[in-house]
Amino acid sequence: MLMQKNKTAATRRSRLTRDVSLSAPETVDRRTFLKRSGIGLGVGAVAGQLGGGMMRQAEAADPGKEGKVEIRRTVCTHCSVGCAIDAEVVNGVWVGQEPVFDSPINLGAHCAKGASVREHGHGEMRLKYPMKLVDGKYQKISWDQALKEISEKLLAIRKQHGPDAVYWVGSSKHSNEQSYLMRKFVSFWGTNNCDHQARVCHATTVAGVANTWGYGAMTNSYNDMQNAKAIFFMGSNAAEAHPVAMMHVLHAKESGTKIIVADPRFTRTAAKADQYVRFRSGTDIPVIWGILHHVFKNGWEDKQYIADRVYGMEKVREEVAKWTPEVVKEACGVDGETLFKVAETMAKNRPSSIVWCMGQTQHSIGNAMVRAFCILQLALGNIGKSGGGANIFRGHDNVQGATDLGPNPDSLPGYYGIAAGAWKHWARVWGVDYEWIKSRYASEAMMTKPGITVSRWIDGVLEKNENIDQGPNLKAVVYWGMAPNSQSRGKEMVEAMKALDLLVVVDPYPSATAAMGAMARKDGVYLLPASTQFETVGSVTASNRSLQWREKVIEPLFESKPDHVIMYLLAQKFGFEKEFTKNIKVTNNEPSMEDTLREINKGSWTIGYTGQSPERLKLHMKNMHTFDVKTLRAKGGPCDGDYFGLPWPCYGTPEMKHPGSPNLYDTSRHVMDGGGNFRANFGVERDGVSLLAGDGSASKGADLQFGYPEFDHVLLKKLGWWDDLTEEEKKEAEGKNWKTDLSGGIQRVVMKVHGCHPFGNAKARALVWNFPDAVPLHREALYSPRADMVDKYPTHDDKKAFWRLPTLFKSVQQKNKDIGKDFPLILTSGRLVEYEGGGEETRSNPWLAELQQEAFVEINPKAANDRGIRDGENVWVKTPTGAQLKVKAQVTERVDATTCFMPFHFSGRWMGEDMLKYYPEGAHPIVRGEAVNTATTYGYDSVTMMQETKTTVCQVVKA
Repeated sequence: MLMQKNKTAATRRSRLTRDVSLSAPETVDRRTFLKRSGIGLGVGAVAGQLGGGMMRQAEAADPGKEGKVEIRRTVCTHCSVGCAIDAEVVNGVWVGQEPVFDSPINLGAHCAKGASVREHGHGEMRLKYPMKLVDGKYQKISWDQALKEISEKLLAIRKQHGPDAVYWVGSSKHSNEQSYLMRKFVSFWGTNNCDHQARVCHATTVAGVANTWGYGAMTNSYNDMQNAKAIFFMGSNAAEAHPVAMMHVLHAKESGTKIIVADPRFTRTAAKADQYVRFRSGTDIPVIWGILHHVFKNGWEDKQYIADRVYGMEKVREEVAKWTPEVVKEACGVDGETLFKVAETMAKNRPSSIVWCMGQTQHSIGNAMVRAFCILQLALGNIGKSGGGANIFRGHDNVQGATDLGPNPDSLPGYYGIAAGAWKHWARVWGVDYEWIKSRYASEAMMTKPGITVSRWIDGVLEKNENIDQGPNLKAVVYWGMAPNSQSRGKEMVEAMKALDLLVVVDPYPSATAAMGAMARKDGVYLLPASTQFETVGSVTASNRSLQWREKVIEPLFESKPDHVIMYLLAQKFGFEKEFTKNIKVTNNEPSMEDTLREINKGSWTIGYTGQSPERLKLHMKNMHTFDVKTLRAKGGPCDGDYFGLPWPCYGTPEMKHPGSPNLYDTSRHVMDGGGNFRANFGVERDGVSLLAGDGSASKGADLQFGYPEFDHVLLKKLGWWDDLTEEEKKEAEGKNWKTDLSGGIQRVVMKVHGCHPFGNAKARALVWNFPDAVPLHREALYSPRADMVDKYPTHDDKKAFWRLPTLFKSVQQKNKDIGKDFPLILTSGRLVEYEGGGEETRSNPWLAELQQEAFVEINPKAANDRGIRDGENVWVKTPTGAQLKVKAQVTERVDATTCFMPFHFSGRWMGEDMLKYYPEGAHPIVRGEAVNTATTYGYDSVTMMQETKTTVCQVVKA
């Protein structure tokens, strides 16, 4: 059993075990788990089995007295579907939970992770107090000591080396408000060396999608997929990664929707498909161009849509013409007949939708793969259509919001960039002098230079200084809520940790960073206990761009503090707390999250985070039952006409009452009804060809029924619309455009009075001239077992200064051209339903830990037999990095004979060694296993620095 296999991980009985009124065994088997969790009895019945001491012993109810049950509405902290939860609280103690049956998103459903979030809040394995690594062991210290020592060390590094010597890793599990404050905090520290989970998750999505049609986000919603006639999954295993989203897909399937899955591995999602396409990992573009070849050949493209709304499709046709069925099969292993059926299904069952996740993004050509999928949808005319769209399911609860508002190395909140004009805009919003902010940076040049990405911070430490496009190497790293085992090149990361002067970890659970840091060092590591999202309030943005407001379920446990409180306390130490919270009320060192959202509303005009006031969001949370489960629109009630969660863009001020935009770029709706068109973000012409949309392609009811540029004060005056502004609005709008007019007057007049879209009306770009490959090209992974394909489809040339670092492409590929002789198997990775992300918090949850107790590698029976490997045996997975991972072999035909699969949620074992001794006592995951990213190889996307984890090579041998 689990607890017997990890005896040292369970020296004490869990609080849950101690307080269950039943006679609980020392270990928990599946039957006991099902019985005690209330499955089959109703989730609410569990509350009656629980004693009062589970959450906070000091505040526990007297067992002889009944406390009043309070319901606190929150949102699951796993994945990005946004399942709502009603937490049952008695005398401050969280005693039970129910999925919200009124939620239009989860409809009363939960996956295993969602059903267990109460344990995430009160988990025994949490980091309980600040700690410091002393002579290789973690020791408890006070908050005062921790803040004093950390701030003194950071300020000393800043004084000696400059602000760019410190790297700040934010979190996609922060709320919108905390993510926003993190970017503001780092800006006032004086660096763009900051990032978060999106850089190893969906940076290629954001770049690829935004550069195709305007915004880097999911276009439609989970609910709207019920209106699709066909749904194509590629690089997504929604049945395990996003089970509740998959529920909407299965509802569509019940109504006749055709499901297609293309994946190197036969997943649980593939098991629900009408058509399954297995292809060689890393060859997504040949598959997509193979499909589009049949679309063009049979005249199935939407010719009028392309003429009116798409630029550059003729260049795509030229490339696609090269991808005949024979060429496609050679590259990806899929025959022409199979792809013909996919093309026919998509073309004859419109509107058809597409879904992708990290299977398509984590490649050295991830941006091109994303754009190829987008181009397929443009050719079929599926973007801007209900039931169509590009639906990107994100991995963490707030990857979308953190990307929109948080610590990106190349942009300020709202994707405003980091040019001087963007800084001046946010300086006005913050009420802080622009020159003061500039003075915090090493120079004006560094203020406008994108920072190092989180995927490459290890090279910021280890690379020769003369090769780095900033003054110092990195000397300190602050890991604030992100798992290091989510990143590739784990062996080199440990070496980077050794070279640092300081490593700080801020997390509710200590994460693998704590163990890796203690393995690498004897001192210079600090752990700060952050509160969970159930111990604070704030908004979170689901993949479909809907915002939800979390209520505080419980007060911060142990000695933990909310992330924004820790930011404020550090800001005090750094001397900029007044600037940090100039517009935000602070009570007992805690900045108001409501005021923070109002500041976000004041400045984030470009993506429409301006209409979702705290009051509007809270009203939605209280009235979920009024929203239609297909359209997401409220029918009557206090939210009448709104779309649930006011999905961005929700333009104008809150008072303008924009309803939110359920489906982006939908010209069939009025802009004040959530409609829109493609964004005019790339100029008005290219090579003498207009980039503006054709006649009749504007959104419904617009005064301008043709293409037009984005709006500013000049265009308003030329059109004679300037006098529609009030006198106060004119004063603010003078010299501004729709993104920088803090009054919202330009947006109000353009949208409400004239029915137009403030960002203009242009064509989507099938040809992205500012990317390395204007038309997406297939290029082999840097580590490929196919030397013949490397010759035919070589990668990019090396780059000298790219995101401040030299980045290798061709030199690595050529050096390893024949790597397949020693490492003949492709290694890819993915998700399990039981765990999330780096897995530290979910593997510390006894209910989830029982469900999946060991790390494993999937290997095909032929490959296993050739190596003398039997199912369930220990094996070594070896890669060219020199790493070897000791895991269980799972012999299965889910993968073919050339491919191996490992889940990426594990850590706590290091090349055969249990790392338990490196964790703080009592704060370690119950299940520990090898991290696949200990062994993943070098490789990064040519636009975003997305890591290449989905296609590398390995060898598997019997242990």
